[in-house]
Amino acid sequence: MPNAIQVLYESTTSPNSRRVRFFIAEKGIHIDRNPVDLSAKEQFSEAYTAVNPRSQVPTLALADGTVITEVLAIWRYLEEVYPSAPLLGTNSKTQALVTMWERRAELDGFAPVMEGVRNVIAGLKGRALSGPHAYEQIPELVESSRQRVANFFADFNARLATVPFVAGDEFSAADITTLVTVDFSANALKMSIPEKHSAFRQWYGRVSSRPGVGA
Repeated sequence: MPNAIQVLYESTTSPNSRRVRFFIAEKGIHIDRNPVDLSAKEQFSEAYTAVNPRSQVPTLALADGTVITEVLAIWRYLEEVYPSAPLLGTNSKTQALVTMWERRAELDGFAPVMEGVRNVIAGLKGRALSGPHAYEQIPELVESSRQRVANFFADFNARLATVPFVAGDEFSAADITTLVTVDFSANALKMSIPEKHSAFRQWYGRVSSRPGVGA
């Protein structure tokens, strides 16, 4: 089954690509990669849109011609193919909790950071949303995005004051999205975990030593 994977199309500047690279590194597996240069707009090239018409990364291409997009779908496929070192839960309860908390990290943290970035950077004018369609920036959204990120920090600090990892007792994909969100926010919005959120900062210190962080 693992031999059915052909290549991962990804970009070093894409936080969504990093979520998949992090997942792969935690699994301890190797998948060939094909870099897509977003700064050169290679995602819109004829060669890449033939693979993924939505002009987004990451994309997992299988040897039989199947193309899997969206981080969660790629994770699910890899979890099934490489079940060791599970990252999506090990039973019905933990699978549900990982899904729930990963979704919260994405909606409450990752998405607001992305919204803030895409509505303020001059180089993304006319590209307020990724994908095949053009959307104009709405600069007024940036402040609300920043407030949402601040709320994310506070809410996840409260969560991490009660459990060692985001979804509970074990490291999971929920931690991957959360850590990538924190780094994305620090780099793109210049918003880091406030010092007052000590539980969140302690979690970040622990998880930052994981093998997938530098992937």
